[in-house]
Amino acid sequence: MIMYFLFITILLMFTFLWFRYIYKYFKNNCTCAVSLVGKVVIITGANSGIGYHAALEIAAKGGRVILACRNEDKGLAARDRIITATGNSNVVYKHLDLSSLDSVRRFANDVIATEDRLDVLINNAGMYGSRGKYTEDGILEGFQVNHFGHFLLTLLLLELLKKSKPSRIINVSSILHYYGSIRTENINKIVTNDLFTYINSKLCNVLFSVEFARRFQGSGVVCNSLHPGMLDTEISAQANFFVKWVFKLACWVCYRTIEEGVQTIIHLAVSKECENISGKFYMDCTPRYLLPNARNPFVASSLWDLSEDLVGYKTYANMSQAVKITD
Repeated sequence: MIMYFLFITILLMFTFLWFRYIYKYFKNNCTCAVSLVGKVVIITGANSGIGYHAALEIAAKGGRVILACRNEDKGLAARDRIITATGNSNVVYKHLDLSSLDSVRRFANDVIATEDRLDVLINNAGMYGSRGKYTEDGILEGFQVNHFGHFLLTLLLLELLKKSKPSRIINVSSILHYYGSIRTENINKIVTNDLFTYINSKLCNVLFSVEFARRFQGSGVVCNSLHPGMLDTEISAQANFFVKWVFKLACWVCYRTIEEGVQTIIHLAVSKECENISGKFYMDCTPRYLLPNARNPFVASSLWDLSEDLVGYKTYANMSQAVKITD
């Protein structure tokens, strides 16, 4: 029995090492030297992890970077670190709490009042699960932070993005969306496992991008989603013990640094080849095949309509107007 256990353990170790080697060998890294001088970029959740390193790269390329963060102390500290590291003083912090739709509206109004243009909106902030909690807006917290808050933010800033065309929207999703399933009639109901909430919210990010591309084709604004890689960021700390360590093992096997992980975000934000591509899902700077659950037109359209109802804002793709439907 002991020998059998040792054999299985050694076999698993060699299997993990082999997958780690294969993944590292075939991993596609990309870099882009395009300047962003004169461009304005908003990044949500930019005080740590993927968002921080994306902001650092964009500031290094000369862009004006708006760090949209919930925690003021962390946001200001991140701003100061980025300015010191890049020498680009055109980096600002603005408060944004995606778990409050009023905060989203205040942030958007501030941006519209103070910025002449918006070239790239990076919807990056996220959380794991919902912890069985609804926000003040009556939406499951995890879904609001990961999808509905970003959905409203995008609609509110859409006219500024159109004015600045060609412009881009980037939704940071996850490869885990492959396992997601959206039923709009149940989307705002508490589930027993926070992992399902996270997976399905990441599927919403992809469906949002697909439906945006359909509704706003020819607007001069493109919208894509991406998987940055298996990165052990702060978001995993919110998971339970079992999920956390399975995730850490996956991060070890599919190892990459956060600096490598942000390259797909930067690629979508600045590369010339992505200027006219919309509604795609990217990994390693390459568009990937969308499974049926992420490209079903009925589900994507139904999710969009439900999202408009829940956030209280409706757009008209062909009329360049939007109306607030609730307070």
